[in-house]
Amino acid sequence: MSRIRLQSIIAGLVLAVGSIYTPAIGVAQSDIVSGQPVRGAVLVELFTSEGCSSCPPADDLLRQINGRISHEGQLVIGLSEHVSYWDSLGWKDPYSSDIYTGRQDDYSARFGLSGVYTPQMVVNGREQFVGGDRRALETALESEAQRKQIDLHIVSAQIEPSNIVFTYSAANLPEKISLQLVAALVDDMDRTNVRRGENSGRELTHASVVRALAPLGPLYATDQRRLSLPLPPSFNVSSGTGHHIVLFAQQDKAGAVMGIDTKPI
Repeated sequence: MSRIRLQSIIAGLVLAVGSIYTPAIGVAQSDIVSGQPVRGAVLVELFTSEGCSSCPPADDLLRQINGRISHEGQLVIGLSEHVSYWDSLGWKDPYSSDIYTGRQDDYSARFGLSGVYTPQMVVNGREQFVGGDRRALETALESEAQRKQIDLHIVSAQIEPSNIVFTYSAANLPEKISLQLVAALVDDMDRTNVRRGENSGRELTHASVVRALAPLGPLYATDQRRLSLPLPPSFNVSSGTGHHIVLFAQQDKAGAVMGIDTKPI
């Protein structure tokens, strides 16, 4: 089944979910820089595209929950990953990359799906569902709150002329599970006036837009390690939006996420 055919089927599911469940997820009005104590964090990845007419509601949901505290006390860290397979259908998404398409392909294989679709949410690499499904998201957050995470912390981070330099610590790693360290550079908020395609004439708003995603190799326990990553050519420090670095530990390249932290830069 083609990617776009799958998307069309899922679009109907998104509408059905929205019609039977509308209450918003209850969250505290606290953002990721407030300093409010939290009980762990959870990674919510949204695979989306500006060329997909079913995606704006899911984009809005990610914007509502990103950086908030869930009922269970978890900091919700969102990643908006714009896939590239919509780019030839009338509108080229300026934030799209084959890297995010490949990551979604890996998840599709792991979850045993017949193909990829948009919008899709993946929570901590363990659960996937139609993006925009608030009830499925709330259930996934409740489930993830029961799991133990490693201690992964970004100690410091700053942008230099052509690099991001950051230090991190890692502790309480599982003895028999190997973890990979992954870093993401994100824009806090981006807006686009879409001129063609399924969303032609709309201004779309996206939260936590991934501009670079870099695997950093195996994760080992450390009191402090310093790393430097090159900035992507399209990254604009003075774009008017804030930026964060997100660091997470994941089994293999599409397995469970067992630790995550974020820091403004």
